Formats: sequence, C-alpha cells, structure tokens
Amino acid sequence: MSTAAASTGDTVDAPATRGQVLAWGVWDWGSAAFNAVILTFVFSVYLTDSVGADLPGGISANSWLGWSLGIAGLFIALLAPVIGQRADGGRRRRSVGVWTALVVVAMAGLFAVRDEYTYLWLGLVLLALGSIFFELASVSYNALLRQVSTPHTIGRVSGFGWAMGYFGGIVALLAVYVGLIAGEGPTRGLLGVSTEGGLNIRLVALVAAAWFALFALPLLFAVPESPPRPDRAARLGLAASYRRLFTDLRELYRANPHTVYFLAASALFRDGLAAIFTFGAVLAVTVYGIAAGDVLVFGVVANVVSAIGALLAGRIDDRAGPKAVVVGSLVGMLVCGVVLLFLSGPTAFWIFGLGLCLFVGPAQSSSRTYLARLTPPGQEGQMFGLYATTGRAVSFLAPTLVGLFTFLFGSDRAGIVGILIVLAAGLVALWPVRPPAPDS
Repeated sequence: MSTAAASTGDTVDAPATRGQVLAWGVWDWGSAAFNAVILTFVFSVYLTDSVGADLPGGISANSWLGWSLGIAGLFIALLAPVIGQRADGGRRRRSVGVWTALVVVAMAGLFAVRDEYTYLWLGLVLLALGSIFFELASVSYNALLRQVSTPHTIGRVSGFGWAMGYFGGIVALLAVYVGLIAGEGPTRGLLGVSTEGGLNIRLVALVAAAWFALFALPLLFAVPESPPRPDRAARLGLAASYRRLFTDLRELYRANPHTVYFLAASALFRDGLAAIFTFGAVLAVTVYGIAAGDVLVFGVVANVVSAIGALLAGRIDDRAGPKAVVVGSLVGMLVCGVVLLFLSGPTAFWIFGLGLCLFVGPAQSSSRTYLARLTPPGQEGQMFGLYATTGRAVSFLAPTLVGLFTFLFGSDRAGIVGILIVLAAGLVALWPVRPPAPDS
C-alpha cells in the first residue's frame, strides 16, 4: 500500500505512513465482529432460527428482525448528520472511539439473550442499538479516508479497508465456528461449550465484543486527529446543528447538485446492500436448506470472494472512476438475485449467493470513494453524516419490504423480491448522476 497524503481542512499535511493506513484499515478488520458474526451469520440466525422459533402469533421472527432494524435506521437518520458535523470540529477520531465503545457494550449485552422466545425482544433491542452505534462510528471512520489517501490512491485505500473487513470476517467466523459452534450434540466446538440456553452462541457475542474492542485500538493511537475547522470549532445545540445542516445543504445543492443526487441514489442501493448482509444467512437456512452450522462455512468463502472483489474494484475505481464500478456491481447483483428467486437448494445458493458477494464489496467501496471525491475538504464528517442519514432515511425500506413480502406470501423466499426492488431503484436513480472528476 502506497503512502497517502493526510488531508485536513483545506491543507495537505505530511503524507500518511503505511502504518497509519494499516491502522485505519484494521478498524474495518475489527468491525467484522459486528457485521459478519453478530448481524449477518451468527446472532441474527440464532435470534430467528432458535430464540424466535416458537414465537406465538402470526408474525415470524424474520419479520420482527426486519422491522426492528428499520426502526434503528430512523434513529440513525436523525443523529448521523449532527454527529458528523461535530466530528469535523476536530473530533473525528474521538467520535470513532466513543461510538465503537458503545457498539462493544451492546454486543457484550447479547450474552443475556437465552434460547427462549421471551428473550427475542431483548436481542432485537440490543441488535438495533448496536446497529445505531455502529453507523455513527462509521460516519467519522469514513471521514478519515481522505486523511489517509490521495485522489490517485483513494480507490485502493478504500478497497483495502473493505477487504480488511472481509478478511477479518473470515478469521472471526472461523474462530467462533471452530471454537464454539462446530459439531453436534449437547456440547459444541473445540472448547466443548454447552448448548443449553444457547450458551455457546451467547459466548460468541462476548468473543465478538472483545475482538472489535482490540482491533479498534490502533486507529485511536496511530491515525492523527484532524485539526478543527475554524467555522466548526464551537459546539452547537441540536436545533442550531440542524439549522447549519440545512444551510450547508442549500449551499451544496447550488454549488454541486449532482452530489445531492448521488446521496439520494446511494441511499436506495446501499439499503439493498445492507439487506443482503442482514438477511442472506437467514434466507440460506430457511429457504435454501443450508444447515445453521454450515452457513458459517459459506460466510468464510463469501468473505474471501467479497475481499477479492473489493481489492480488484479499488484499482478499477482509480482508473475508470467509481460510477462504472457501482453501476456494474448493481447490474451483477440484480442478475444473481433474480436467478436465486427461481432456484432452490444449497448448490444454487452457493453459486449465485457467492456471485452476489463478488459484487457487494465493489459497490460498497466505490460508493464511499464516490462521495469522498465529491466532498469539499474539511467537510468529510458532515458529508458522511449525510451519507449515513440519506441511507438510513430509507433504511426501513428494504427490511420492511422483506418483512411485508414474507408476510403477504407466507414465504421467506418472497422476501428476496423486496431486496431486488430496492437495488433496481438505486440503479435507476444513479444512472443520470454525473461522476466525480478523476483527480478530485
């Protein structure tokens, strides 16, 4: 990884060292403990397939999961721009640390969720809170991207970060699978942990919390804090923060309306990407017949494929621009998703599920660089706050559509249609958006 200029405000300081770029990427490695282990492949499956398996009433645990994450998205939409705006006042690194710590606390709290349907609500609340805190941490984390990259390396650095997250997911999933999940009978894994009350999965939550806490530390010590912008030094109250936000949005729209158009388009397709991660493992088990234990094996392979996609896309991004990468990725995901809608069985999911994963990483990484290239220097925190807000303003859409189609058709497979609709809407909205200048 080449060194990158650490840009702060309107100036460019000394180049970021390889160690600082690595420290920034290691946070993504640690974040896999929440994204891959908790939200996608282990704890969400535990909540829907075990804890909520005997849930009384006509609404499935899958639907409740979708709706709880949708509600979390509304809170993120309200909070993210203010968090990002305040972080631009020279508090980006500290903001990452505070919100990461709260994610770790929520993850550790999942240890209390026993394998009884009465605990489903506690699990859903903690999962929703973890999602809120994680998105707020990501606002300031993404804002640091320009400090560890240049216009010529930003695609590769962003792709490196996403790849670190995927490889971190591989190692974390293998560790918890081998140590706490693998096998049959009343005890599981090499550690021989009892399955009574879901103890082995509850211990997974503690391991994941410790993992994230450990790998978040390098960023907090190695990546320099951004200097405060003079016009952002003063702390504003909530109402004043939103007044400034609307003023900045009006100025942004007058100066570069395509930035606003991109925020709206990315809100749609990123919600579809998030839904793939959230519901992929659940659908693998309930629709395609993959065993709950084997889904972790799929998760490991999926992370390898996604990491390769992100690394390759980073180089394409620096050459052809981020729009080409995002559009191509969305088309690829729609093709794989439509095919999956009509096929059944584990083999079909392995082939086309991995096809989806190949395109998810590039779409996520290049979406981040797309906005970073468009952002005026010194406003990265606010812009990525808006990025999170616009995304979460419709983040209820995909989870709600998954829950709605599942409920209306009485089939978990029908939930795939909701994801495809959101991805297609994002592609249509992105098509007319002007790409950023290659050297921006």
